[in-house]
Amino acid sequence: MSSLFSEPPAIIVKTIESQVPLDASFTSKAVALPNSQEEGYSSVYRNGYSPDRLISVPYPGLNTLYSMFEVSTAVNPNLKCLGHRVKKDDGTFGHYVWQDFKTVQTRRNNLGSGIFFILQNNPYKTESRVHQNLQYNPAINAKGADRESFILTIFSHNRPEWDIADLTCAAYSITNTALYDTLGPDTSKYILNLTECPIVLCTKDKIRGLVELKQSNPEELSNLISIVSMDDLNEESDYALKEACHEQNIALFDYTQVERLGEINPLPPIPPTPETIFTITFTSGTTGAYPKGVVLTHQNAVAGMVFMYSNFQGQRESVMLSFLPLAHIYQRLYDQFALAAGGSIGFPQGPSPLTLLEDIQELRPHALALVPRVYTKLEAGIKAQTINNDEKPFLKSLFTKAINKKMELQARPENEHSNPSHFFYDRLLNLLRKKIGFNNVMSMSTGSAPISPETIKFLKASLNTALPQGYGMSETFAGVMASSGFETESSSCGAIGITTECRLRDLPSMGYTSKDEGGPRGELLLRGPQIFKEYFKNPEETAKSFDKDGWFHTGDVARIDSTRGNKIYIIDRVKNFFKLAQGEYVTPERIENTYLSSFPYIQQVFAHGDSLQTYLVGVIGLDPTSISAYIKSKYHETITEPHDIINFFQDPAHKRQLLLDMNDAVSGQLHGFEKLHNIKIDIEPLTVEKNLVTPTLKIKRPICAAYFKDDLQSLYDEGSIVRNGKL
Repeated sequence: MSSLFSEPPAIIVKTIESQVPLDASFTSKAVALPNSQEEGYSSVYRNGYSPDRLISVPYPGLNTLYSMFEVSTAVNPNLKCLGHRVKKDDGTFGHYVWQDFKTVQTRRNNLGSGIFFILQNNPYKTESRVHQNLQYNPAINAKGADRESFILTIFSHNRPEWDIADLTCAAYSITNTALYDTLGPDTSKYILNLTECPIVLCTKDKIRGLVELKQSNPEELSNLISIVSMDDLNEESDYALKEACHEQNIALFDYTQVERLGEINPLPPIPPTPETIFTITFTSGTTGAYPKGVVLTHQNAVAGMVFMYSNFQGQRESVMLSFLPLAHIYQRLYDQFALAAGGSIGFPQGPSPLTLLEDIQELRPHALALVPRVYTKLEAGIKAQTINNDEKPFLKSLFTKAINKKMELQARPENEHSNPSHFFYDRLLNLLRKKIGFNNVMSMSTGSAPISPETIKFLKASLNTALPQGYGMSETFAGVMASSGFETESSSCGAIGITTECRLRDLPSMGYTSKDEGGPRGELLLRGPQIFKEYFKNPEETAKSFDKDGWFHTGDVARIDSTRGNKIYIIDRVKNFFKLAQGEYVTPERIENTYLSSFPYIQQVFAHGDSLQTYLVGVIGLDPTSISAYIKSKYHETITEPHDIINFFQDPAHKRQLLLDMNDAVSGQLHGFEKLHNIKIDIEPLTVEKNLVTPTLKIKRPICAAYFKDDLQSLYDEGSIVRNGKL
C-alpha cells in the first residue's frame, strides 16, 4: 500500500468515516451561483455544502475503484464481503455463505492473471488488431502511454462472480461491458460486434446461445474466442458444449480453471488512472433503436462514490442486497460503494425477482436499492396485512392508527431530516418490520422511474425507515441528487449533489422557462466529474448531447423550487409532446406521472394522442392488489383473480366509472384536454418482455404506439366515454 498512499489505509478510512454523512442542513439545499444566469437559461446551481467547488474524490489520491477496494481490503481483510445462498438437495436454499475481503481480493488477482493467460495462449487468436492487443503489459498506464484495452463482457444475473469480474477489470485496467437477457439476440450481437469483444464471462446457461450467435454471425463476432463459465463445467456431461465452442473457434473454461491458471501464473494488477475507461454501459433507449454505449471512466465512478458517501453513512459491516440487475448502473454503484466502504453484499438465490422477500428475510439487510415497481408491490402487500386486513379487524384498526400517526409525524417540517419517534406505535411497526425481514433496514432508496409520493409516505411510515428518491442515469454513473430520507412531501429528487452542477434550458415550445413563477423550469443540464464524456464509437450522438460549454443535455424537464432550498422535481421529457386537433400541446409523461401519483389503484399508464384527434386515450395497468380494495369499496364485491378483475372492467359502466374516478383524482392538476377520455384496461400491459418499456421501466413510445395500434384505434372509434362526466 505504501506505493499507493503516503498514509496508512486505516487512517484514510478513519478520516473518511469521521466526515460522513455530510450535514444534511447544507446538502439538502442548493444555491444559485451569482451572475451565472444567461439568456435562455436559469442560473447555475451547486450544492449548498460546497458552492465554491465540485468534489470528485473522497480522499486525496483515492481516485480509482482499484485504489478504493485496496484500501478497504487492507482495513477489512476478514470482514464478510460477498455472500450467496447454497442450493440444498431438496431444491430449497440454505443460509448465506460468505467470502471475506481478502479471499475476494485473492480471487480477483487469480482471475485477472488467468484471463490474460487464456487469451495470450488462445489457439484461436488471429492477426486482428483486437487479438494483437491481448498481451499483458504492466506499463500500459504509465504517464504518456497510449493503450486501448480489449473489452470484456459480463453476461449473468447478480451473483458473487459478477462483482469479482468487475473488481478484476478495475484492477487490471480492462474495460468491460454487460449483456442482459431482455436485450435479445440482435442487440447482443450488435454490442459484441461493436465492442469487438474477445471474451465473455457468463453463467453456464448462456453459453449455448452465445455459440449459436457466433455461428449465425461468424464475421461480426470473429473476435470472440473465449468464454468463461461462472458455473463449474463437468468434463463428461459438458463435453458436447465444449465441442460446440471448439467448432466456432471459442475456447471454453470455467472460473475454477481460470483462477487456478492465474494462481499458477500470477501477474500483478495494472493500476488504472482516473482517465482509464472502466465500463461501457449500453443504455436501453426508448425509441427502439440500438442502445448507445455510455463510456464511463474511473473518475466518473469515484465521483459517484463521493455522491454516495455524502448522502449515506458508509458503515463498515453494513449488509446490502444486490437485487437490481448489475448490468444497469444503479445497482452497480451500490455494489461498488459497499465494497469500498467495508460493507457486505448478499446476492439473491437466482435470477427470479419472486424470491426477493425470502432472501431479505434470510439476509436481514441494512440497505436496499429498489425501483418503483417493486415498492408498489411491497406497498400493496403490506396494506393487505395491515390497513386493508378485513379478516382481522383489530389488527386493521391498530395498524391504521399507527401508520396514520407516523405519516402525520413524518409530514411535519421539523422532521425533514430525521424519523420522529412514537413510544407505542414504533414498537408495533417494528414487529411488522421484523416479520418481513426489514428489522435491520436503515434506509431504502428509489430511482430510475417516477414513483407516487403517497407510496413513499406509506412505506416510510409503515416500515419506520428512510426512503430517499434519487435521480441519475447511465450517463451520470447513477445518482447525482437525492432527497432527504424523510423529506416531508416525498416528491422531489432533492438538491443537486456535491459532485455536479446544473442549470435549466428554456423550452418555450413546451411552456417551460427560467422565469416561471415559483422557480425555473426547463431541460436539466449537468456538468461535473461524474458526467460521462462520450458515447462509444458514436461521435454524432455525443455531439448532440453536449453544448459548447460542456453541459450534458439530459432530455429530462425539471422544476427547481426556489421556495424549498432549490430542490429539483423531474416533471417531463423533452420532445415527449404532441399537438391535438384543436391546437393544444400535450406532454404525455407529465400526464402519466400525475395519474400514477394521484390514483393508487393503477401501476402503469401509457397516454396517447395525435393531431387528428381532439382528446387523449390510454392503456392502463391496474395494481391487482389495491384494485381489489377499490372494487370492494365501490361495488361491495370481492374479486381478486387478475382474469376476473379484467372481466369486471369489460363492463362499460365499470370502465367509465374507473376513468371518472381517475380524472377526479387529477382534478386541479391537469387541464381538461390533458385528461384521458377512453382507456384499455389490463393488469400489466407494459413489460420488458414485450419490448414496450426499458429495463428501468421507461416507456418506449413509438413501439408502444405500434404495438397497441389496433387497441388505440378501437378506443378512438368508440369515442369519449366521459363527455357527460366531470372533466
